[in-house]
Amino acid sequence: MQQEYRPMAADITAEQLPYPAAQADMKQQPDSDISNYHAANKLANKIAIITGADSGIGRAVAIAFAKEGASIAIVYNENDEDAAETKRLVELHNQQCLVIKADVRSKQACFDAVEKTVKTYGSLNILINNAAFQHVQQRLEDISEEQLRRTFETNIFGYFFMAQAALPHLKSGDAIVNTGSIVGMTGLEILVDYTATKGAIHSFTKSLALQLGKKNIRVNCVIPGPVWTPNIPGTMPAKEVANFGHEVALERPGQPEELAPAYVLLASSDGSFITGSLLEVTGGRLSAAK
Repeated sequence: MQQEYRPMAADITAEQLPYPAAQADMKQQPDSDISNYHAANKLANKIAIITGADSGIGRAVAIAFAKEGASIAIVYNENDEDAAETKRLVELHNQQCLVIKADVRSKQACFDAVEKTVKTYGSLNILINNAAFQHVQQRLEDISEEQLRRTFETNIFGYFFMAQAALPHLKSGDAIVNTGSIVGMTGLEILVDYTATKGAIHSFTKSLALQLGKKNIRVNCVIPGPVWTPNIPGTMPAKEVANFGHEVALERPGQPEELAPAYVLLASSDGSFITGSLLEVTGGRLSAAK
C-alpha cells in the first residue's frame, strides 16, 4: 500500500482563524480520517468516553476506536459542526456515537457526561482525557488571572474531574489515557501556563497509575509533538504557524491520525503491562525549538 503524503513544515502557510477554531474552517485540513488504519477488533464491546473529540487528535482517536469495535461518547465544548462531523465519521464504522456538549471545567458537567454515557451504554471501560485550552502570551505578566484559571481548569482540573467521575465505573483491565505534550517536558516561552499544565498532566498520570495499579486499571499518557490541529491556526501567531513543525527530526508536523494508534495501544489489551508511561509521538522533537 502506498504511504500517504504528509505535508512538510515548509508546506504549512501562516493560516489564521478566530478562536475557537473549527476544523471545518481550516484551509489546510488535518488528516484525521484514519483511512489507512488497519483495525483488528482490539476494542470490541468496549465503551470509551473521549473529551475534546470534536476535532484534531480527539476526532482521530474516536474514529480509530470505532474501527476497533468500541462504542463512543464524545465530549466537546463549543464547535457543534465539528462534533457532528466526528459523530458522522464514527457511525460510518457501524458504531454508536453519543455526543455530549459539556465544559470540563465544571465538575458537575464531567460527572453528568460520564453518567449519561453509562446510562446510554450500560458501562464504561476507557477514559481519554484530551480537552485542552491554550493562548499565546509573549510575557508572563501578560497572562491574566482569567486566562491562567481557564488554562488550568480545562487542562488539569478537567482531567481530575473526569477521572473522578469515571473511576467508580472502571474495572480490572480498563484504562485511562491522558494527552500530554512534548512542551510539558521542554517548555515553550510563549505558552508558559499551558506548558505548566502539561507537566502537571504527566505527573498526574504517573501518580494515578501507582494508585490504581492494585485494581489493574492502567493509566498512561500520550506525548504529542507538533500536531496540525485547529488549535494551531486558532491560537498561534502567524509566524509560529508558518513552517509549523520544522524543528522536529522528520521536518514536518504530525497529523492527528498518526497519534491515534498510540491511544489504541494504551487502551487495549496490547498495552496490558504498560502503566504510568509517557509515550512520546513527536516526530523526533527531543528538545525545545531554537
